[in-house]
Parts: sequence; structure tokens; C-alpha cells
Amino acid sequence: MSDSNFSFWHSATFNNDGSKILFTDEWGGGLQPRCRVTDKPEWGADAIFTLSGSAMAFKSYYKLPVPQTANENCVAHNGTLIPVPGRDIMAQGWYQGGISVFDWTDPSHPKEIAFFDRGPMDSTKLVGAGSWSAYWYNGYIISSEIARGLDILELQPGALLSQNEIDAAKLIHFDYLNAQDQQKLVWPASFVVARAYVDQLERSHGLPATRIKVTRDALRKAEKGSGQARRNGLSKLATQLNADTRGSSDQAKVQMLISVVNDLGK
Repeated sequence: MSDSNFSFWHSATFNNDGSKILFTDEWGGGLQPRCRVTDKPEWGADAIFTLSGSAMAFKSYYKLPVPQTANENCVAHNGTLIPVPGRDIMAQGWYQGGISVFDWTDPSHPKEIAFFDRGPMDSTKLVGAGSWSAYWYNGYIISSEIARGLDILELQPGALLSQNEIDAAKLIHFDYLNAQDQQKLVWPASFVVARAYVDQLERSHGLPATRIKVTRDALRKAEKGSGQARRNGLSKLATQLNADTRGSSDQAKVQMLISVVNDLGK
């Protein structure tokens, strides 16, 4: 595979189900400003492909959306997935461009949903500094800042990422993490995972507002219940959601929700 926009094929990250892959181009070796307003969005960026068997199909580039100054070395570098169920989200270091947290669930339209930027190390000249890496580890983003030390960050909820999604991500615990490896992420059956899926369906308008409310109420009631009453409530909810699937604009997400509801009802 070749790409005339890529200078240095630095690393690759798969999404959790292996249906997509993201390649990073560390143009300039991390020592040059490649995020200026005059730099093309394809330069020093991520290239996103879908996978089907051994075939790859290019979908889009992702680059830090805010231009940086000529005194900030900036290019795509090391990162990891953030384990939000139902979404492909990544935290990535961009040297003095800071940290970008972006959603590439839709490989043709990746979008930044959070960021952290310290600004230039020296506003008068180019000095090598910035986030060499940004790795998610047990609820936190750990960033190795070349010149200014270690940054430990925690995501905050907003319109593009809910508290339920953050809490669901925190269910994934690593006793040991090798960031150059990728473990399969498996979430336990949990009400917070179910609520995260409901939040996603609300955001995407995958279910009508009335059905979102009914589903949230049913989950809340089941979580407070126990024994056969809980199982009956969850079984009824799963049946209702199965009926909802046919009219949903996001049937795959509804099926994910049904799977969790069924597991909770066992």
C-alpha cells in the first residue's frame, strides 16, 4: 500500500472488532511543525481504512482540527483506544498540538470530542516538547510530555460523551498494559453499559424520544429490583426493544442494548 500524502508510516491501531485500522504518519519525525494553517490536512495525519478479509478500503484522514503555530512541533503520534462500548474512540498525542480525543466510529467522518493543549513551550522559537504519547489506563489518560513532565487527565462528560459512557469505559481494568499491544476489550454485563447504549441511541436519534424515556425508566426500575421481579422487567424490556429494532435507524446499536439487557436478566 502507498499514499503520496504519507511521509513516515509510524504506527497502526485497530478498532476493537478489527473492522477498521488507523495508520499514523509522523511526518518530520516529531520535530517539525506540521499543524500550521498552511499545512494540508492530509500531512502528518491519521489515515483510516475499513477492513474486509485481507482487503483495505481508504475512508478518510484525521488531523488535529485546530491549527498550531510555527513554534510548535506537531504531528500525529502515539495513542490508544478509549474503551467506550459501542464506539471507536481514541486518545492520541500530537506533541505540542496536545492531546486529541476523537471518535472514528464513522470512518469517513472522524470527529474530535475532547482535547488538552498546553500551548507552545516557547512562543518565540521552536523548542521540541509536547505530548509524545496519550494512553488510556484504568480511567485516566496518561500523557508523557517531553519537556514538562507527566500529565494525568480524566474525561469530563459533555454533549459528545456522556457520564454513562465514561463510567462504562472505566469498567475495563488492566493489571498491566503494553501500549504497543492491543487486547480484546470485553465489557461485563452492567446497567451502566446499557445506559451508555441508550445515550448513544438518543444522540444518534436511533430511537424516538418516547422510547428512550421508557427504556431508561425500565432500566432504572430493574436496577432497583432483584430476583424474579428484575428478570421479568428485563425480559419485558428486551421484548419491547426487539419490536423497536425494525423501525430504528441504528439497528446494530439496539441489538447491542438487547444483548446487555438479556445478559442482565440471566
